[in-house]
Amino acid sequence: MEQVAGKVAFVTGAASGLGLAMARSFAGAGMRVALADIEADALERAHASFEDSAETIALPLDVTDRDAMAEAAERTEAAFGKVHVLCNNAGVGIAASFADHAYEDWDWVLGVNLRGVINGVATFVPRIAAHGEGGHVVNTASMAGLLAFGQAGVYNTTKYAVLGMSEAMRADLAEQDIGVSVLCPGFVNTNIFDSGRNRPDALAAATDNASMDIDDPNGPQVDPETREAMLAGMIEPAVVGDMVLHAVRENEAFIFSHPDFEPFVDMRHAEMVASFERWRAYREKHGI
Repeated sequence: MEQVAGKVAFVTGAASGLGLAMARSFAGAGMRVALADIEADALERAHASFEDSAETIALPLDVTDRDAMAEAAERTEAAFGKVHVLCNNAGVGIAASFADHAYEDWDWVLGVNLRGVINGVATFVPRIAAHGEGGHVVNTASMAGLLAFGQAGVYNTTKYAVLGMSEAMRADLAEQDIGVSVLCPGFVNTNIFDSGRNRPDALAAATDNASMDIDDPNGPQVDPETREAMLAGMIEPAVVGDMVLHAVRENEAFIFSHPDFEPFVDMRHAEMVASFERWRAYREKHGI
């Protein structure tokens, strides 16, 4: 989708962080942008921060609400016309051992990180396909969609699912001229570590034992050296916003903001290759 000026983008989680950065990059390229977020006050502040020349609207939205997603699509089309770019970016995170996660933890994180993406896809992709002008979908996963980290199992589960979903979508939608990218950021200076601020009371766990904050005793147990490396490698959301714009224009399948994670992905791949070899030897040994 090389020509983006004048096209319409819909971005979830757009009140701050990566979503706001995407919206800014799109608007800077001459796109009309619908900013959607569950935090109404933060959304209004974000919307007000755009230049007067930018064509943007602000839509309060809980991505887990399918009816609200449909209404947001209708309001976007009423304001701007056909939607061409969908960014399913809203996400939350918690960290704890599997033994400590309650059903409410699973329901909350899967609801936002996976079902929220599904709701965006099910609502907008048929609309993009119907207008026949092509388009692009960006689903925000994480490096946690490629690498499993201790005490991040629920988060990992959702991000692995979004990665696989995005690859399948890319194969399915290519014939309809709809590109698909999956964003797999490393450490970015966002509010993800403060996800609990938006946790619904109905999904509050009986024991608050899950946190994404690396400085929280209940959060991921990170040794000082690793913590310093994490903080040293942290980048600003604006960098990623421009990467997403580039990926939309070039139809890049994967958006890797932190190439320094490549050796760890290589290690995972090497373990898989070695496992194939062991099972090949097993079958040969047993004549199967």
